[in-house]
Amino acid sequence: MGFERFHRRDFINYQLNRAHALGFADRRELFDAAARLGSMDDCVPVFESLSSWAAAEGRYRHATGYARIAEFFTPPRTVQKADRYRRYLELFGTAFADADIFRHEVPYAGAALPVYALPAGGSATGGTVLLHGGFDSLIEEFFPVWQRVAAAGFDVIAFEGPGQGGARTLHGLTFDHAWEKPVAAVLNHFRLDRAALVGISMGGYWALRAAGRESRIHGVVAWPPVYDWLHRLPPVLRTPVRTMVRHREFMRWSVCTRARLSPTLRAVVDQVLYMLDSDDPADVAEWFLGMNAGHLDSGRVHQDVLLMCGEHDAFQPPALARAQAQALTGARSLTTRMFTRGEHADQHCQMGNLELACQVLTDWLRKVETNANTSEPRPDPSA
Repeated sequence: MGFERFHRRDFINYQLNRAHALGFADRRELFDAAARLGSMDDCVPVFESLSSWAAAEGRYRHATGYARIAEFFTPPRTVQKADRYRRYLELFGTAFADADIFRHEVPYAGAALPVYALPAGGSATGGTVLLHGGFDSLIEEFFPVWQRVAAAGFDVIAFEGPGQGGARTLHGLTFDHAWEKPVAAVLNHFRLDRAALVGISMGGYWALRAAGRESRIHGVVAWPPVYDWLHRLPPVLRTPVRTMVRHREFMRWSVCTRARLSPTLRAVVDQVLYMLDSDDPADVAEWFLGMNAGHLDSGRVHQDVLLMCGEHDAFQPPALARAQAQALTGARSLTTRMFTRGEHADQHCQMGNLELACQVLTDWLRKVETNANTSEPRPDPSA
C-alpha cells in the first residue's frame, strides 16, 4: 500500500494515512479532501461532510473513518467532541453489525472501561490476546488489527484504559500511568489466568509497564516502545531537562508559548490536559516525563517480548526501541523488528504496510503460544 503524501503538514498527513491504512477511507477521496484543508481547523467540516455523504451512500466503513477524523480534530472538552464521538460509535456499530463482536463494560474505579471481545476464527490456538491503543487513539479504529489477530486463532479482548476513548469521554476516567491496574481489571473480568498483551503506539510503554507487574501476562508487544522520552535527547541534556520541568512556573510559560506558535503542539497539549482533566499546562511536560526508565523498571519484565518499530518513526523513533531492548535484561526472550522504507513500513505503527506488521505480530504470537503452556481457560465472549 505505502505511506501516502496526502497533505503537506505531517500531523494532518499521518491522520489521513492512519484512516487509509486501516481501511476506513478511500484513497481518492482523501486526496480530494486534503486539497481543501488549509489548516487543522478545516478538518472537522470537511470530514464531517464526507462522512455524511458516505453514510448516505451506504458506505458505513468509510463513513466511520471520516467521522473519526472529524472527531480527532475537534478540541477536547467541548460538547461537539462528545457528540462526534458518539456518532463515531454509532457508525462503527452499523459498519460492523454483522461482525462477531461482543461489547462489555468492565467495572473500574467506580466507573467502567469499554471492552470488546472478538472470538478466534479458524484454527483456535486456545490463547487470548489483550490489545489497547495509545495517546489519542480509539480502540475501535484498530478493529482491522483485532480481525487479523483473531483470524490467526486467538481470542481478542480490545480495551480502553483510563484517560482513553470512551473510558474518558463516557465514563470520566482520567489517566494513570500504572497500566497494570486496567490490565488486571480486564483479566479479572474475563477470569483469565494467562494472556498476551499488545500495546499500540504510546501504548507500547504502558503494556511493558503492566507486564512487569502482572504475572498473568505471558507475552508482551510494544508496537513501538517508548522506554523513556528523554532518550530522544543526547545524554548530556537529559538531567538539565528533567530539572527544568520541576520549575512549574517556567514550564507553564514555555508550554503555553510554544503551543501558541504550533497548532500541532497545541493539539498535543489539549489532549494531555483532557486525559488528566487538568487546566495546568505544567502538567503536560510532567505527564510525558512520567514515562521514564525508573517508572517502567524494565528489569521486572520476565515475559517473552516483541518490540516493533519503523526506521523513520517520527513519534517514537528507533533510538527509543534500542534503549528499551538494552534495558530488558530479564526477559525470557526478546525479538526486535525494525521495519524499513523498502517494506513501506518505516512510519509510525507501520501504517504504510499494516499487513506486514500484523503478519509479524501474529507469527510471533503463534510462536510464543506454541512454546508456552496453554492450559488456561478461554474467556466466554458472551459473559
